[in-house]
Amino acid sequence: MISTVPSNYPKIANRRGGQTLRRAISSFDRGRISADDLAATADDVTVEVIAEQERAGIDIITDGQIRWQDPVTYIAGGLHGFEIGGLIRYFDTNTFYRQPEATAQIAWQEPILVRDFEFARDHAARPVKPVVTGPYTIAKLSQRGVYDSLEDLVLDTARALNHELRALAAADPALIQVDEPAIVWHRYKSDWDLFRQAMDVLMDGVGAATLLRTDFGDATGLPEFFALPFQGFGLDMVQGEENRSLVPQFPDDRDLMLGVVDARNVRMETGDGLLQVADWATQFVAPVRLSLSPNTGLEFLPRETAYDKIENMARAVKKAQEAVA
Repeated sequence: MISTVPSNYPKIANRRGGQTLRRAISSFDRGRISADDLAATADDVTVEVIAEQERAGIDIITDGQIRWQDPVTYIAGGLHGFEIGGLIRYFDTNTFYRQPEATAQIAWQEPILVRDFEFARDHAARPVKPVVTGPYTIAKLSQRGVYDSLEDLVLDTARALNHELRALAAADPALIQVDEPAIVWHRYKSDWDLFRQAMDVLMDGVGAATLLRTDFGDATGLPEFFALPFQGFGLDMVQGEENRSLVPQFPDDRDLMLGVVDARNVRMETGDGLLQVADWATQFVAPVRLSLSPNTGLEFLPRETAYDKIENMARAVKKAQEAVA
């Protein structure tokens, strides 16, 4: 059993010196610093959040997505055919993203995340996983523009991101995580057949271990969910409580990431409560195939609270590891 984090990490901290990225963005917007200066600041903050995750005891970390404006724009903006528009609410959260619009056929141009992954790996002592927002979520949260159907937009986005996953696989990560929150959002489950088709397109020829993570809902009612072409699956156990019913039927040849820490609430979980979840899950999933994680990205939380939560989780996982050793 291991500990991990799902995707983003808070960029801004309340402590002295914790506002550097915000100040750099403001200075860039006013023309006071260059794009290279802003990128250098983002690199510095990335190194900081890598160190925080490692200090907290997390086994597999991310780069914190410090350069990402939101979960959609960074990927969509790197593909040919998407133009980035105005702000719109991200699911039911109090955060917003800039909605892309398809103004031409979607296509891959060049690697979007490889440099970010390699930079993070070079500055980390623990394994780093790149995280890619999946084609269905990007397409579903975008305006169709020149596309007559959602199906064509989803599948073209899947073909484009297949090139991105292949480029990431060539960089030899231990794991690539694909985030698809939209398919478990209650309004969108009727797109299941399209989603399955898109995942087959996305994963074609990708020579790396991959994990499909969902949040903001549960995967119940999606037939053969665990038959999708991924080595692992991530389930939200906070906002998708009904996912609990799926764990007893989890395949014994796949890996399971359970989102058990509430990343949208400052209330701290108890160590005993996390241990109980771990103990329950190991009735159905071999400990070597199990990981615990926050249920969604940590950027909804103050940075100091996010750190305390993942440190608390990592301690619980270490106790669970000792119990099954």
